[in-house]
Amino acid sequence: MSDEIKKGLLGIIVDETTVSQVMPDINSLTYRGYAVQDLCEKCSFEEVAYLVLNKELPNKKKLNNFKKQLEENRNITKNLREIVRHMPKKSHPMDVARTVVSVLGLEDKKTNDNSPKANMEKSIRIFAKTPTAIAAFFRARKGQKIIPPKKKLSFSENFFHMCFGKVPNKEIIKAFDVSLILYAEHSFNVSTFTARTITSSLSDIHGAITGAIASLKGPLHGGANEEVMNMMNKIKKPDNALNWINNALDKKEVIMGFGHRVYKKGDSRVPTMKKYFKKVAKVKGDKKFHKIYDVVESVMIKRKNIHPNVDYPTGPTYHLMGFDTDFFTPIFVMARITGWSAHIMEQHSSNKLIRPLSKYSGEEYRQVVPLNQR
Repeated sequence: MSDEIKKGLLGIIVDETTVSQVMPDINSLTYRGYAVQDLCEKCSFEEVAYLVLNKELPNKKKLNNFKKQLEENRNITKNLREIVRHMPKKSHPMDVARTVVSVLGLEDKKTNDNSPKANMEKSIRIFAKTPTAIAAFFRARKGQKIIPPKKKLSFSENFFHMCFGKVPNKEIIKAFDVSLILYAEHSFNVSTFTARTITSSLSDIHGAITGAIASLKGPLHGGANEEVMNMMNKIKKPDNALNWINNALDKKEVIMGFGHRVYKKGDSRVPTMKKYFKKVAKVKGDKKFHKIYDVVESVMIKRKNIHPNVDYPTGPTYHLMGFDTDFFTPIFVMARITGWSAHIMEQHSSNKLIRPLSKYSGEEYRQVVPLNQR
């Protein structure tokens, strides 16, 4: 056995998956074999969610049934609504999202049933209800009346309805759909591996997703989209961008939204998300953020040869849509529930307890000296 330590499990293959992969030859993220950029252009988010969960794209009948299941499961209990309403207003929405899934686990009658059928049913309930609870907190912390979900609206349309009381134009909805598709799944990332590790002990799907949300909160993972917006707000205006980014690099500061453990030639999701960010900027009449975006991206590539990841265009896109910065990662959660659920079910189907080894580097063996002799 090799004693070589692979920090962060770098380069270690711990299992196999059929859910997604990055195909180096086409430099593209694929879900179940489909290039994600093609899915963005040709499919709704619901179609892609069905694909991730069920391994195949749906026909019209299956899609309609899936949408109906989501619509019928969108409502949350009065108990959960009141819990969300009384959460501290200064709570981070990611902590709210994590707690919400925990409460859903307390309320679900099949929480401890890990059969394939039960897990699929639970994944759909978590997927349908979590946005309702997140939107409830979005309004409750502002002192606004909570808006219940509405049937006959798409996943994205319904979320806007619950947050703002209205549905924006089709270009905004399409851009939001695209962001959810791009965030839905990404193989053995930190949060997904966390979910699979929890699952490997034969814990339940609510517990695994709760742990995944906690993992996603970190700025080195999902929280990066918030940090991108914080950076852009510090820059304030396009005229400041060049000096700001050069000064930050001179001080060797970490620039969030750039670089990726998997992609070496740039995140394959970025061109698609950038395209829709620009569309949203045009619809919203933005004359600031898209210019800041271009300057920072250009300098990072020129000086560091580091390309943006998907969080870089997503942050300002969500801002222009009207979402609070600390809600960007909970939106990520709403999409990634599909990927986590698929991996949790895959882990259950061929499970082995995930239990890596460690190399001890502490004190050598020592004798215990009695208290009165120390």
